Amino acid sequence: MKLRSVCLIVLPLVFLLISSNKVMGQDFQWEPLTPGIEYREYYLSDPNHIFVARMDRSNPDVILETSIAQGKLSGKLEPVSGMANRYDQAINFWGEEWGGRNQVVVAINGYFYDTETGIPWRGQVHSGWYAKRFDELENGSGFAWKLDRSFFLGGCVLHHPKKQFIKNLRTSEEIYFESINIAPEGNELILFTPQYDASTLYEAEIEVIIQLDHPALLLGSPAFTGGTVTEVRDGLGPSFIPFDHVVLSAAEGQGDRLRNKFLPGDAVALSQEIKHFESDCKTDHDDNWSKTYAATGGSYIFLRNGEIQKLGDLGAILRNARTAIAHDDQYIYFLVVDDKDPFGNLGMSIVELADFVKNTLGAVWGMALDGGGSSTMVVNGEVKNKTPAADPGTSEENIERAVANGVMMVYVQPKDQSTKYSVGDRFITSENSQLSVRLGPGTNYFAIGSVPANTEGVILEHESSLNGVYAKGFYWWFVSLDEYEGWVAEDYIKAHSTP
Repeated sequence: MKLRSVCLIVLPLVFLLISSNKVMGQDFQWEPLTPGIEYREYYLSDPNHIFVARMDRSNPDVILETSIAQGKLSGKLEPVSGMANRYDQAINFWGEEWGGRNQVVVAINGYFYDTETGIPWRGQVHSGWYAKRFDELENGSGFAWKLDRSFFLGGCVLHHPKKQFIKNLRTSEEIYFESINIAPEGNELILFTPQYDASTLYEAEIEVIIQLDHPALLLGSPAFTGGTVTEVRDGLGPSFIPFDHVVLSAAEGQGDRLRNKFLPGDAVALSQEIKHFESDCKTDHDDNWSKTYAATGGSYIFLRNGEIQKLGDLGAILRNARTAIAHDDQYIYFLVVDDKDPFGNLGMSIVELADFVKNTLGAVWGMALDGGGSSTMVVNGEVKNKTPAADPGTSEENIERAVANGVMMVYVQPKDQSTKYSVGDRFITSENSQLSVRLGPGTNYFAIGSVPANTEGVILEHESSLNGVYAKGFYWWFVSLDEYEGWVAEDYIKAHSTP
């Protein structure tokens, strides 16, 4: 018994000694992951183990991006590593052009979510698409990473109903919509983007399909996203949402708000705008959301312009695993704090996290994301922290919890295109295989159907000149194939001429 007591005393001391040695300098250097992104682990004598990645804001080849569980905001969950893999090598819109590719270097979990539906709380912007609205007049909207490489932590936001519309440039009529990417409730027009799901999912009265010049950015009048009506579907059920399209959908009883308002070929202008306030929801905020490229909801802003904030909420006071995002003029930081791992790490209160972010990292702004069992950091596909068991009833460790969304540090790889085919070329699908036709160029986009081997097709023109673009390990072509129009991988088709 005495020997056991001695061991119980000595082992924690040994751990603390190891920890303090690391704090004194061992294993305590920044590790380059890719130009512009570095990684480092901190061992504190609390004890605490903190995983940190930082991105150099001045490096033009590295950006922030968000991830969506299973690619659909209609409600699904997925581990952070799964989302990182989903968006790795997928095309993006950085540089205001489709075609560059994500090399996902670091990924963390995002914001809280509804555990019954899997839908994330607050809002989200993904690759330029305003995909989920931030809550009206609620403080702490989240973070915003913009196309000009600026970054801020948001305050209180408002969507003025007359600032969210699609204008028919032929008739000059403005059609106002009530929300984006939600199931309609009552007398509503809903705008659906490709982040919602493969289709609009419900039996609308009428839907207008619009191909866009670029993602449905937050811009605000007089700026707008241009597009062209490709189809008006009256009473035909749910509509597919191709990767560069939106669908304006009228719920049952609202069809007259859209009927006879658009014709195929009509040029349109899409405008969305956020009014930004300080935390009092009255004072104008200096930062605006125009041209935001990536954003998710956020929790406590624990560090504001270098000042640690006083937080009285019990969830902020207790020690726990934490995920956070922070920044200064040079870097953006991702942080994950472990707790309850085999080494006895305690986790951190929000104030302790703020102290570390300010006094160790030197950041001046910091915001918490979802924490506890959701806290996860993935570096180059590897989970770094000791995530708790996904099922609290099990004793296993390092099983990732599935979550609703995430945030990623991405190295942008240049656009690459094949010249093997041209518009109008005919082809035949490969022998002995079913070929999936997808809503966009990449396996991250939903398949809308499959066709058997030896099916004839033709290469179509694509408005954004993306034919032959490389993504997810393949070159992709926009085609007409059997009953479908969509994207197919070059590896599974071959040239074919008909007599």
